[in-house]
Order: sequence, then structure tokens, then C-alpha cells
Amino acid sequence: MSHMGGTIGTPDWSTIPAPVDDGATDHLLGAHIPLLELPSTDGGDVALASLSGRTVVYAYPRTGRPGVPNPEGWDLIPGARGCTPQACSFRDQYAELRALGVAHLFGISTQSPDYQREAAERLHLPFPLLSDEGLRLTNAMGLPTFDVAGMKLLMRFTLVLDDGRVSHVFYPVFPPDQSAAEVIAWLRVQGTGALTQSLR
Repeated sequence: MSHMGGTIGTPDWSTIPAPVDDGATDHLLGAHIPLLELPSTDGGDVALASLSGRTVVYAYPRTGRPGVPNPEGWDLIPGARGCTPQACSFRDQYAELRALGVAHLFGISTQSPDYQREAAERLHLPFPLLSDEGLRLTNAMGLPTFDVAGMKLLMRFTLVLDDGRVSHVFYPVFPPDQSAAEVIAWLRVQGTGALTQSLR
């Protein structure tokens, strides 16, 4: 969400206001994803509710574009900045996530598929981005949002879905560049727990 270039240095997170847990995602744990399709940067439509196995979906407000300034006051909004570092964290640790049993990985925002496609291609993401431009999923699930410069944007959170049901929620997510590592750490604990359970 800074300038989206993949090679931009990581922001000094200590200078950016951190988001707090305001309970905005508490209702999502255990929820079933509604059966609706979202356009993907791969060119097709994805119904998260129909996917089998474990799916990780990270929600982010908006990616910027090189040379295009962010909305005024962007860096002062807690949790707003950092979409590019977050996307790159999932890109760089994609193989490890897959090895830990993640069958599907997506980013999701309220930006249009065409806008998202530019980011996905420039950052060489090995997974699709999903567009909730029409706010269908956002409204159906009561996903947390904020408004800026005439845009309704998703707050930053990550969902772990098992066969279309929310089994874990990461919120707030900060700093964004540690998002994938946070998911990986949780998956490892889950794997250890499953092994311990099976040995009893």
C-alpha cells in the first residue's frame, strides 16, 4: 500500500499507528461463507464456500500504484498502510503455506478486478486476488470496513477456512509484512496439535 513496487523498502512500522482489536471480527469465527462467486484476477469466478480443504484469505484495504499518491492522511489511518509488504509476504512464503496444508490462498479487497490484476502481475503473485467491488461478501458477512476518499475499504484481517467455514481469524494484522509468518506459526501449532491428538 505504499508505492506497490515490490522493491520498495519496508516502512518503519513504529511511525505508523497500529490497529487495535475492536471486536469487529468476533462474529466471524465459526461462520459459514455464503455461497456467492467473486471475480478473480485469474479471469474466472471463485466461490469460497465451495472450496474443499483449507483456504487462507487475507483481506486488505487497497494497493497503491507507482507514482500515484495515496489518499490524503493515508498513513495516519491505523492499519491502512502495508498492502504491498503483506502481499509480498504471502508470495514469498507461498510454498511453505502449501506444504503446511493450505490448498487455496487468496487476497481480497473492494477494488475492481482490473485494478487488482495490475498489482498481481507487477508483484508476480502466485495466487489470485478476489474482488468484492460490489460488497456482496462484505455485506453478507458483516466484514469490517472503513471509508476514505469516497471508497469503502476492507480492514486488514485474515481468515482460515476449512471447507467453507471460518476456523480462525487473525485480527488485527500488524505489521502487515509479518502476516504470512503469523499464519504459518499458527498452522505449525495446529499440525503439532493434530499429531499429538493422533498419538493418544
